[in-house]
Amino acid sequence: MTQPTRTPRDRVAASLLAAALAAAARGWPVFPLRPGQKRPALHGEEQCALTGPCAGGHVKWEQRATTDRATIVRCWTHKPYNVGIATGPAGLIVVDLDQPKPNSKSDAPDGAATFKALCERTGKAVPTTYQVRTPSGGEHLYFTAPAGLRLGNTAGRLGPLVDTRAHGGYIVAAGSTTPAGTYEVIDDAPVVELPAWLPGLLEPSKPTVVTPLRLPAVSGSLAAKAALDRECDLVRTAPPKQANNTLNRCAFKVGRFVAWGDIPRHEVEQAFQAAGEERELTAAECRSTIRSALDSSIRQARPRETA
Repeated sequence: MTQPTRTPRDRVAASLLAAALAAAARGWPVFPLRPGQKRPALHGEEQCALTGPCAGGHVKWEQRATTDRATIVRCWTHKPYNVGIATGPAGLIVVDLDQPKPNSKSDAPDGAATFKALCERTGKAVPTTYQVRTPSGGEHLYFTAPAGLRLGNTAGRLGPLVDTRAHGGYIVAAGSTTPAGTYEVIDDAPVVELPAWLPGLLEPSKPTVVTPLRLPAVSGSLAAKAALDRECDLVRTAPPKQANNTLNRCAFKVGRFVAWGDIPRHEVEQAFQAAGEERELTAAECRSTIRSALDSSIRQARPRETA
């Protein structure tokens, strides 16, 4: 009996089903991504009809990720979905080493070079572990999370073009395909535990205790000018990727002086605008952040004598 000819679409669907089952066999819960894309194929909360798995309330992709073979077969025989791995439920922390964008003007090295240099500074080699190459030429290094440690996603905390995916995140599994190419395993080594020196770099920074500004009795305007200068300096030296948050926080702190009449608002706006643009924020981003922070601070300002 002649076997039916398998079309290219059939072969892709079979390959993706195999990829989903292979990930699940490792104990990694999977969920469908849109065919040829990296976005979840499951509906969002705003489109939820509260039926089926969501009958008791909307269930997000992280909760719907599964290792159940029957569920996976039923899903991936419906459409040639790409495969997402829910890193948190999988007990994984994946280090995502990106390539610079083709139109990037930055001279920063790629993520792999940055991570290698970071490892060398600790006296360690890049760990040998399960590794996947992305269609853009980046790399995913898979690690198991240490017992009792719950980390979230990070972006750039380890360095430029070095992100991590953990609880609340997902990674595109090997075998998935986008118009740029296929995610391919380049090292099928066993997945090792996250190196002991990395968690301290990935854990959120402890919030800084901010001491309330104390006004000198001699002159409110002098205190306002000193505070403005100090906060603008903090904006100019803000850590990478935290410039906008720093600008918002610093402008809010100075807003009380505007509310008390110690310094004109336009002077504060001009000073923070210059500081923000010096830290390479866009002019529009600075204006919006400064305006919002000052408005909020002025609304909430307590009388001087109770501050």
